[in-house]
Amino acid sequence: MREQYRTDSAVAPPATHRPPPIQPADARRAVRGEVARHAVPHGATGLEDALLVTSELATNAILHGGGITGFDVDVEAGAVRVSVSDRSDEVPVVERAVDERQRWRVGGRGWPIVCRLARDVEVAGLPSGGKRISAVVPLA
Repeated sequence: MREQYRTDSAVAPPATHRPPPIQPADARRAVRGEVARHAVPHGATGLEDALLVTSELATNAILHGGGITGFDVDVEAGAVRVSVSDRSDEVPVVERAVDERQRWRVGGRGWPIVCRLARDVEVAGLPSGGKRISAVVPLA
């Protein structure tokens, strides 16, 4: 069964509709629950990567996207697909680790982590504005 937390759809929510998580910990809890429902062995390789990707996507939506407006998690074909929607139309970019004066920047590591750990990352604009970022992280 697919957990749905979406709020970015104009269609009436399903009976199991829940509001999107408002904190990264809530999003991680949803991923753990969905993985458990699919009988993926505890400690499976890739679960920690999926949780880290989930945390980064949720945190970025909160810090840079005006908040989480939708969230989906699904486990299929040996992978976890996490989708996080927010209010911003801006596509994430990779920031250099140092600024023009060669000083280390604070932050800016989340998007490269997502791109490194996920086998498939997609950024899609939403008809109502904002974007949805989906990432697929393999489980082994």
